[in-house]
Amino acid sequence: MYSVADLGFTILGLFAFFHALTQRVDAYTAAERMTKPAWLGITGGGAAAMLLFKPYSFGSIFWLAGLVAVLVYMVDVRPKLIEVQRGPRW
Repeated sequence: MYSVADLGFTILGLFAFFHALTQRVDAYTAAERMTKPAWLGITGGGAAAMLLFKPYSFGSIFWLAGLVAVLVYMVDVRPKLIEVQRGPRW
């Protein structure tokens, strides 16, 4: 049984993977972050871990690692990618 928080974080993980998938390859280099394939692996693995494991089960450490990976992308990488692709503001 999924809790509301578990379901919400899993949807966030899928969103992070989709966002990483739709960004340009050169934006990651311009943002001075890891490459696009690396972030696809990180966000995809994080989303998969949150789908496969439950927060209060034997594999909860994998669920937590997936959550941390997705949150790092959402808080650190995603804003930088948006800033780089938007260009300078006047």
